[in-house]
Amino acid sequence: MTNWIQPVTLQGEFVRLEPMGEEHIPGLTEIGAGRDFWNFMLYGDIKTESDMRNWVLDILERGKKGTDLPFVPIHLESGRVAGATRYLNIMPNDRGLEIGGTWYGLEFQRTAVNTECKYLLLKHAFEDLKCIRVQLKTDSLNERSQNAIERIGAKKEGILRNHMILPDGRIRHSVFYSILDSEWADVKKRLEGMI
Repeated sequence: MTNWIQPVTLQGEFVRLEPMGEEHIPGLTEIGAGRDFWNFMLYGDIKTESDMRNWVLDILERGKKGTDLPFVPIHLESGRVAGATRYLNIMPNDRGLEIGGTWYGLEFQRTAVNTECKYLLLKHAFEDLKCIRVQLKTDSLNERSQNAIERIGAKKEGILRNHMILPDGRIRHSVFYSILDSEWADVKKRLEGMI
């Protein structure tokens, strides 16, 4: 199962999910540097193109190890980089993975971009990779992210208390959600209605 997940381009109506590469660094910097959503993530504050390069190289290194598969959503109408997302905590033997590390530029938040990205990633996970479980997690302080995850139909499993120590020293509690293969048909229908 070592080659279970391979880089792939996923095409939608509003976005194209491309495998992340160094060529995306300028576009990611333009929309992501200095944004407050980094406060909820494990990478520290990304303020400059150099910071973004280091982040991308770290994520690409994880991809080489087979634990992550990063994507960059391209907004089709504008041709611009819209953000980043990925599969992580990939568990081939258990046919499971997590969708996370997701962020979008301000102009792409609360648009069809996130909904369609989740749809494309979940569809690929359940229908092509034959996953039996996809999990999502977020910071307990990030209510906007929790609402977005619940809106697509993921089931809240619970909170891991004192789960992570963030770069600024804050101790993060993480809220975990999942979607099972048996739930995918209903979630798919809901997402298609939202798009």
